Amino acid sequence: MEIIQTGVTDVQEHCCSSLDERKSHHSSKTKAALTARLNRIEGQVRGIKGLIEKDTYCDDVLNQIAAVQSALNGVGKLLLTEHLKSCVVERIQDGEVEVIEELLKTMNTLMK
Repeated sequence: MEIIQTGVTDVQEHCCSSLDERKSHHSSKTKAALTARLNRIEGQVRGIKGLIEKDTYCDDVLNQIAAVQSALNGVGKLLLTEHLKSCVVERIQDGEVEVIEELLKTMNTLMK
């Protein structure tokens, strides 16, 4: 695959456009950031499980759940930003305007 300059980010040509095999193309920096955040969230979730097993006061558990939800929202925002800057821009440039409807559905799901 050829690397092209879009003015926003370097992307692999047509990597998001194939309906049968769409893949993301995150930089190693973005992958590392997402992975680090998800590893922390995974630890937080295990911690919540431990709190429940220890009969921790409900309000304390609920506050930890809120922290995990906030952290997941942060991961979603980062991923959405990168998706907009790469896949969506590329598909619009390729004339695939249906990506807007796909994006709107995804955003509605994220905002529930």
